[in-house]
Amino acid sequence: MNEADTGWIETALTSARPQAVGALLRYFRDLDTAEEAFQNASLRALKNWRENGPPRDPAAWLIMVGRNVAIDEVRRNRKQQPLPEDDQAISDLDDAEGALAERLDGSHYRDDILRLMFICCHPQLPATQQIALALRIVSGLTVKQIARAFLVSEAAMEQRITRAKARVADAGTPFETPGAVERSERLAGVAAMIYLIFNEGYSASGDTAEIRKPLCEEAIRLARLLLRLFPSEPEIMGLTALILLQHARSAARFAEDGSLILLEDQNRAVWNGTMIAEGLALIDKAMRHRRSGPYQIQAAIAALHARAAAPDETDWAQIDLLYGALEIVQPSPVVTLNRAVAVAKVRGPQAALDLIEPLAPKLANYFHFYGVRGAFLMQLGRNDEARIAFDRAIALANTSAEAAHIRMHIDRLIRDSQPKNGSTRQEAKAK
Repeated sequence: MNEADTGWIETALTSARPQAVGALLRYFRDLDTAEEAFQNASLRALKNWRENGPPRDPAAWLIMVGRNVAIDEVRRNRKQQPLPEDDQAISDLDDAEGALAERLDGSHYRDDILRLMFICCHPQLPATQQIALALRIVSGLTVKQIARAFLVSEAAMEQRITRAKARVADAGTPFETPGAVERSERLAGVAAMIYLIFNEGYSASGDTAEIRKPLCEEAIRLARLLLRLFPSEPEIMGLTALILLQHARSAARFAEDGSLILLEDQNRAVWNGTMIAEGLALIDKAMRHRRSGPYQIQAAIAALHARAAAPDETDWAQIDLLYGALEIVQPSPVVTLNRAVAVAKVRGPQAALDLIEPLAPKLANYFHFYGVRGAFLMQLGRNDEARIAFDRAIALANTSAEAAHIRMHIDRLIRDSQPKNGSTRQEAKAK
């Protein structure tokens, strides 16, 4: 079999990884041991599957071989008689594989993967370590790939992942099957971790967007995996719909020079119609459960943008109502700031400005607060105040694209203040 014909092996290993590592983690109750067992099983799979073809159940094969290899290693370390090194012993596992597959019922399968994901997003880990650990353990990305996405050195990322594993080991996470309440809590934590991964990619600026795009794609893959495990959970439907609808716009978000393109100025013809259709179907299905949560509400807002063929067809009044509902479910000054954009469209910039002014103390160091405030002030003709707001925004910009966008507004204010035909702007208005 040619190398070109074995791409399916990598695909199968990636697909089976969460289930296999999750089951091995349940057996050995140690993250490093589970990961090493899976890696050893994968090395054998690369040789065995190439020669003998795919097993009936790749995940079951990897679990069986990984467990046996790990046990063998333990015996060696204890200087006991090692198991025989015989590739043929694992080349025909049909009977054992089938029996193991029957024992991997839906409940174990779900809880193994949920436990694996939960450990990676353990509450004691900082967000950056949660994401790095999940990408390494659950997704199987190499340290080099993760470091590149985060724009740090391999050594720094290796250290970050090592520290995360150490904290997980010290935390003593229970391995028993979680009850209904704990499962719900874990599910919420895992969903938050997946959204963190997505935002790490989505928030990248124009010059790093392509490098970090794989983070968005991996978050979508993990969300779909979680949705397959919990197909009746409306919030997981909402999460998946939200990131699909947001990522569908990625091709239109930046200009060729890397500058940011606002939603209303984007070329909607290049939005990903397939992703949008999937996201819309998911949010419609989720809403039928009548158990709204923050992901569903945010997805419903994204859906209204996606359904508008042109900016002036956007249902801003409905978006205003949805943000009002989100303020109740998930109160946050950032949610109110986002709502103000819809309020400006429905009731004008003064109403929007009145809404965000009380947020100033809480958002004193938040780039978007000053950018939005400056835009409202500019719409009201209060250009001097707008300039102050924009100056503050550009000082707080997190990316070059954000800074360039604010610079565009400042340049416009400067142009508007220039004398025209020898007259001041005020004199021109008087004429």
